[in-house]
This record gives sequence, C-alpha cells and structure tokens, in this order.
Amino acid sequence: MANLLQVQGLKAYYKTEMYGISRLVKAVDDVTMNLKKNEIYGIAGESSCGKTTLIKVLSGTIKNPLKVYEGSVNYQFKRGEKDILTVPNDELQRDIRWKEIAYVMQGSMSVLNPVRKVMKTFEDIIATHEGIKNRKEFNERIREHVKKLGLPPDVLKSYPHELSGGMRQRVAIALATVFHPSLIIADEPTTALDVVVQRGVLQLLKEIQSASHNTVMLVTHDMAVHANVADRVGIMYAGRLVEEAPADVIFRRPRHPYTQHLISSLPVIGDKTGKGSLDGTPPNLANPPEGCRFHPRCKEAMKICKTQVPAMLDMGEEHRAACHLLNNEAPEAKQ
Repeated sequence: MANLLQVQGLKAYYKTEMYGISRLVKAVDDVTMNLKKNEIYGIAGESSCGKTTLIKVLSGTIKNPLKVYEGSVNYQFKRGEKDILTVPNDELQRDIRWKEIAYVMQGSMSVLNPVRKVMKTFEDIIATHEGIKNRKEFNERIREHVKKLGLPPDVLKSYPHELSGGMRQRVAIALATVFHPSLIIADEPTTALDVVVQRGVLQLLKEIQSASHNTVMLVTHDMAVHANVADRVGIMYAGRLVEEAPADVIFRRPRHPYTQHLISSLPVIGDKTGKGSLDGTPPNLANPPEGCRFHPRCKEAMKICKTQVPAMLDMGEEHRAACHLLNNEAPEAKQ
C-alpha cells in the first residue's frame, strides 16, 4: 500500500527562557514513521509522551516556543509531494489545512464558536477556502453532508450549547470532513463521552474512512479504542516511538516492556486478578535519562539500557520495536 506520509528523523523541541535560564524540552525526539493511504493509524502513550506535539508538527501547526530542529515530514497529496515543514504559511492556509489535512480537536467546544449557529461555522470555514458562490447550492451541500454522517439537518440551526456532547463531536467531525481531506487527525475524539456515545463517534470515523478512502490518525491513550478501530498502532514514550505494528500483531504479541504493560492493564471479562501499576513517573523531557528513556521504570532493564539508545528493530510482520532485549530476536540477527 502506498504511503501518504513519510516522517524521517523528526526532532521537535520547545525552547523556553525564564529568569535567564534556557530549557529545551525534547517533546518529539528522532521519530521516524509512515502513514499509509486508506488506513487508520493509532498513536498511543500516556500523558506527556509527545503525542500532541507530534500531531502539531504533522498538521503544520508549529508556533513558538515549538520549533523543528531536524527531520522531514513529506506528504504525497493529490497535488503532488509536499514537505509540510517548508510550505509557506499562505499555501498551508489556502491549499492544505482542511482541504488536505483536517484536525478533529480534543473537546468539540474547542472548535465550535459558542455564539454562532452550526451553519455559520460551516460558512466560516468554506468561505475562507473556496468562497460561497450560490447560497442555495451551499445550503443543500451542507445539509446533504451532515445527513450522510447521520446528523439531523436541524443541528445546523442550533447553537453548540443546545447540542449534547456526542452531537457536538459529530458536528466537529462533519466540519473536518467537509472537503474530503487526505488525512484526518483525531486527537482524543472520545474524551469525556460515555461509552455508548464513544462507540457511535468511533463508528462514524470508521465509516467516513471506509467511504472516502482517506487516512485517519487516531490519537488516544485508550488501548481498547485502538484494539477496536486501528489498522496499525504506534506506541510513544517520552518523545520517542518505541513500538509499531499492525493492531492484531501488537495486541497478540507486544515486544516492548512498556507496550506489554499498556496491554496487560486492559480489563478482561471474567478476569478477577488485580492489575499491577507501573512504578515511577514519565521522565522530565527537559532532562531525559540517558540511553533508553524507559529504563528507570523497566523491571527488565540491563546495564546497556542506561547508556545506549536502543535501535528500532524489524521483528517481522511489519512489526518494529526499540528495546535492547530484542537484539538477538530480530530477523537480521538470526541470519
């Protein structure tokens, strides 16, 4: 399957200065990955692991104090190849944001203007990117769009506060897909929703992806969501990608100790045994530990883990993991 996105050696840090002290927070540190066309790719990891910073860079939303120090972010868009890190701001605004890359933010109220009806929000977005030439055709286009997504046309006449949380999130997804973009980035789209509404929102994303044949990057710490929705899953820890595999492979046989902990913490029907917690806390990314950043919390850490950064090893079945424990298990080590 062809790639939509190829990320190489990405380093994106926050540089801050306060009281004469300069700090460099290594939120995304040497990440290499790819997104395939027509897939749902899940990004998982606990809070402060770099997920949000990564999607800011991938969407071209880079503002001080965030800065990209190394790497490339190459897309194969309909109009050709683009390194989003080198695209001028006016081209980003005109041709890429919403049209090629859409962003479903965490919390629907972050994108919906509380003093404007939903139809007015659609008008704001579409008028900015392509104008509104025929009001009647525009109104019909938007009504048909929300109807296809299972929303009653009456939501267009409502203010955000008049809608339920689940309905607002569906409206946010409708806004993100109005131009049928190549990539939809969904940042914790089910946060603060009850489980029944969560299921509906996730099913909507799957249906959109299946019908439009676009790519969805689903960012959430909830491994159960990835198990039910994602085609492939990438695990981030302390600014680095530590494991990546097709969803069925990573849940069947996780290789990195951190991934193993995330998956073992999932509840299983009928299992009455207790779930162990992970000792310690995520490291300070302004002063991360040497070597493998997970070693202070890893019960299987070795001496080498404290001094050398583990390479990302190919484990077969499109499975990659960065752990010194796997050095003798990679296919190339057995040849």
